[in-house]
Amino acid sequence: MKQAERVVIITGAAGGIGRALVNAFAADGGTVVAVDLPGSGILEFARGLGHPHLGLEFDVSREDDIVALYKRLEAQFARISVVVNNAAIGPSMDATADTSVDAFRRVLAVNLIGPYVMAREAARRMEPGAVIVNVASLAGVLGNPKRNAYAASKAGLISITKSLACELSSRGIRVTAVAPGYVRTPMVEQLERAGAADLAAVRRRVPMGRMARADEIARTVRFLASRHAGYINGSVLTIDGGWMSFNQPGNANLSADGTPRAELFGPAGHVGARIVLVTGGADGIGAAVARRFAANGDTVVIVDKDGAAAAKLACSLGGKHMAKSVDVTVESDVVTLFEELRVRFARLDVLVNATVVVDSFVPGLQQTTDEIKRVLDVNLTGAFICAREAIKTMRPGGVIVNVGTTHTFVPFAPRHAYEASQAGIEILTRCMAAELGPVGIRTAAVTSGNTGTPATAQRANVGSIAPKGFRPSIPVARIGEPEEVADATFFLASPDATYVNGSTLSVNGGRTFFGDAEFASDLDQEQPTKAAKWLSIMP
Repeated sequence: MKQAERVVIITGAAGGIGRALVNAFAADGGTVVAVDLPGSGILEFARGLGHPHLGLEFDVSREDDIVALYKRLEAQFARISVVVNNAAIGPSMDATADTSVDAFRRVLAVNLIGPYVMAREAARRMEPGAVIVNVASLAGVLGNPKRNAYAASKAGLISITKSLACELSSRGIRVTAVAPGYVRTPMVEQLERAGAADLAAVRRRVPMGRMARADEIARTVRFLASRHAGYINGSVLTIDGGWMSFNQPGNANLSADGTPRAELFGPAGHVGARIVLVTGGADGIGAAVARRFAANGDTVVIVDKDGAAAAKLACSLGGKHMAKSVDVTVESDVVTLFEELRVRFARLDVLVNATVVVDSFVPGLQQTTDEIKRVLDVNLTGAFICAREAIKTMRPGGVIVNVGTTHTFVPFAPRHAYEASQAGIEILTRCMAAELGPVGIRTAAVTSGNTGTPATAQRANVGSIAPKGFRPSIPVARIGEPEEVADATFFLASPDATYVNGSTLSVNGGRTFFGDAEFASDLDQEQPTKAAKWLSIMP
């Protein structure tokens, strides 16, 4: 009889990251189907997991093997919920002149064509709410010598992630990817023992001063496949410890020496209640973020220019939470705020910069300098002042999350100042990741798409925007909810994201990845979207 539980297929499951993926998903319940090459030890590994998990041998580069795999699984299981394309051939490090065409094609067959066929066959069988997550690589984003086939395959996988996200969203299937940097796996350890890899040099190049653990990659993949990531579609999250954020000669971490404990072991035990400050926390996305952290048991300090609204929210969340009326553009007020927090709590664990204003939609030729200065002052300078003061109170393990917008990537005239401020926020996140990584403080950014906030509703009422008009340009055919941005923000600040540093996570339904001239979705604008219904059945 077919089983109806959540079924997760993981390719390349016998390797270091693969085993961590299997363990992460198995811990969540459901059934894991762990697949890898014959002779990889996958059958023994899967037997150790016990019932109902399953281990199968196959070659991802062989289309017949993939089709046979799915035929077997559809005969046994009622549905396939998640596919994680993790199988890959590592870089050969051969010079271009010494690389044969057969070797080049072999890498593409395993790393790119295989994952595509896996996704294609899965999509034919998946129901709405299913997810495909591709494990790409930083090598697909940044150039490296002697990695031609590997880098090209991973860049292609990133591109396919985005195009499939746009196409499959009409079926209610999300597609996302991760791009890990250097990860400590048994293969890497073997290279180090053989003298083929200088891991000390790698650690010095990473602002955080270490490589990732396999479980850090697995935890991120697990989040992207979860119901908490329901508006994340087409996004590729870099997990590199800040590697991409460092852009100058020399070492990113001068103190990196030996093998750091955090490269071998994760955080010990449960993370206690944190002190979290949320700016712009009185309504919209900021309020959703405050509620999400409060629900976790953290103590939340809600900062907003509208002190009455902030106090009302803090009161509704419970007695231990605080509200402060602060204008983030007034440096002296921000300094006073953080001095008060140092006296009261002695530390700050998380800062979420969510304060934002938009410009007036006046054409650029008519915008005044004062208007531009106002937007930049609130959105960019205010965030900088808060971050500057926060790091004085943070200990190692502290996190700064900046909430921005996808208009950084998809400009929307005439919002020149607003988009400039958001571009500044993204690079500010990267600069701080490079600087603060060595002292144990992480930064990350969340870019939201069109989101159903009170401010959006107000602008719709005055006619400056038309929310229904956005839907055809969004693959998932709906605008996002503040809670979805809050879930992403909470994840980036959590122990599950401990190697995400300087990266940006897009929460926009796939809008920034749609490049066709036609509509991204063709759902009836007057009817409740299918996507909204899919949320309730997502794994």
